[in-house]
Amino acid sequence: MGRDNLTWVDEFVLLGLSSDRRTQAGLFVLFGAAYLLTLLGNGLLLVTIQLDAQLHLPMYFFLGHLSVVDICYTSSWVPQMLAHLVLEKKTISFARCGAQLFFSLAFGGTEFLLLAAMAYDRYLAVCDPLRYVAAMGPRLCVVLAAIPWLMGITNSAVVTAVTIHLPTCGHHVLNHVACETLALVRLACVDITLNQVVIVASSMVMLLGPCCLVSLSYAHIVAAILRIRSTGGRRKAFGTCASHLTVVSMSYGMALVTYMQPRSTASAEQDKLVVLFYAALTPMLNPLIYSLRNKEVRAALSRVLLRGSGSKR
Repeated sequence: MGRDNLTWVDEFVLLGLSSDRRTQAGLFVLFGAAYLLTLLGNGLLLVTIQLDAQLHLPMYFFLGHLSVVDICYTSSWVPQMLAHLVLEKKTISFARCGAQLFFSLAFGGTEFLLLAAMAYDRYLAVCDPLRYVAAMGPRLCVVLAAIPWLMGITNSAVVTAVTIHLPTCGHHVLNHVACETLALVRLACVDITLNQVVIVASSMVMLLGPCCLVSLSYAHIVAAILRIRSTGGRRKAFGTCASHLTVVSMSYGMALVTYMQPRSTASAEQDKLVVLFYAALTPMLNPLIYSLRNKEVRAALSRVLLRGSGSKR
């Protein structure tokens, strides 16, 4: 196909989840509530970490970054999806589509790498507790937090560049709730071999690589816990990792289902549901998991709230 016959569009139409008005109203309430809880939960967790001196530790330093990423990631597309649930015209301009793709990929990739950095932190805490404080100094914490941000932004720039400029030959209807990589690639009317290579390479670097690092860290953690003789000691050691392991299982599990499955078995509807779960519900659940399953966070939250209520009297 010659380039003269290739055309690009100025805007895309997003099909979303349903065209039924009653269903859309229910979805608006559901995902609107989830978005507000995400902002409230992660915001409260950030404030608690900042105000309580007992949480000024490496683990909570990374948790603060994770909360920022969750807020930014879900804000990159959930407000637009909510607007489309109440508006008749469900379009998004080419520029906004490109921006949404870039930011969602950047924050999503950053989260995977942050979880790997947190796994390394837990590995040192459990397997080498005597050296933990000295090893996880401020400089290393900053480096381990900066690398995910830099790699996330770089990866997003590359994937966005090779995706957003794909010609669609006039086709502009995206079977998705947002401008997502696989949905845009499906719309292309040219050879997408390069895009497939980039998607696989990106998944290997940003998803599979960190997943292997997390698995290796937890293999050492489990081996160290099994060497602890007392039941109470084992329970305490595992308790320091339980929240992180739960979040890792949800985040990596959903992403692996979306990006690492064979394309022959993938479907647009399945992609939409998985992305919705990962992008709308996981950021909401993360602060709940860390606060409900972590005694230090619960105690710090109580101190902050009591301090705030006392200052108003």
